[in-house]
Amino acid sequence: MNDFTHQQLIKENVLFRFLISPDRRIFRHVLFIVSIGTVLYNSNSVIASPVTIFLYFIILFYVNMYLLVPKLLFRNKNIEYCLSVIGILFIVAVCGHFFNPFSKDNGLNIPLFSFLTVLLLAASSSIKLFQKGMMDKQLIYELEQSKTYVELEQLKNQINPHFLFNMLNNANVLTKKDPDKASQVLVKLSDLLRYQLYDSAREKVLLTSDIHFLEDFLNLEKVRRDSFDFLISKEGDLSGVQIPPLLFIPFVENAVKHNNDATKSSYVNLYFDVRNNELFFKCINSKPVLKSGNSTGGLGLTNVRRRLELLFPATHSLSIEDGSETYCVTLTIKL
Repeated sequence: MNDFTHQQLIKENVLFRFLISPDRRIFRHVLFIVSIGTVLYNSNSVIASPVTIFLYFIILFYVNMYLLVPKLLFRNKNIEYCLSVIGILFIVAVCGHFFNPFSKDNGLNIPLFSFLTVLLLAASSSIKLFQKGMMDKQLIYELEQSKTYVELEQLKNQINPHFLFNMLNNANVLTKKDPDKASQVLVKLSDLLRYQLYDSAREKVLLTSDIHFLEDFLNLEKVRRDSFDFLISKEGDLSGVQIPPLLFIPFVENAVKHNNDATKSSYVNLYFDVRNNELFFKCINSKPVLKSGNSTGGLGLTNVRRRLELLFPATHSLSIEDGSETYCVTLTIKL
């Protein structure tokens, strides 16, 4: 049973909620006690001492549920538990010679009484094991969700400082060479920081907002480099589409980082297309004639791969083509 199915069963199945929910514990116990009492009350013609048998069943049920099962079965002491059950049946058989719980007309019926004892033990053990199994699944699910959330936050935080470091370094260089451009860089950087500090703190942002963030980023790079150009193509119905924040910036940042060419103009082209409940993204960048010593990729792409695995484990497709003149990233996400 996967996590989604487990959660759906708990939410949609009233019986499951009744059996495992702590706030329904009192109702479960009252229902059990009333059911046993009703059965025994309607069996006066067969049972000589219904009150004694009622107390016996109640004690046996709760001793097994809260003592034998937790202390033995839950600790994998299966042999000790089986010996305990055999011991209970032996005591029932011995006591049956001195005390007949059924009416004298029906004679001594130790096998029937032993069968009811085993049935009651099996029922209480099954309920307790079922409760533990469902609670364990719930705990595992919550731990996995918590771990996933923490990991996503760590990955996102690893992307942000790396990006900010590059931009601040660019501004520092331009301060000496071209103060006016440095001022433009700092203004645009302020807009980028505002997006990162506020919008990226949300679980999801509008796709149009994230594209605007990428446009500011590329404009910032265009100010810094004279021989750089970019294109952002948007097709389909992008309005209202929401995505995790900062999902595309690692691809774009990587494209900008590795396409700087002193001999010719460089470019980065972005394509966004939303149709048939799918988001299609492509990032194509030119490659320099003289390749730098740094390998394409790095921490940003490693992180975004992991983020995609966590956010869209079975609903995304990522492909990278490293050609002789261009580098292309294609990402498809089912919305």
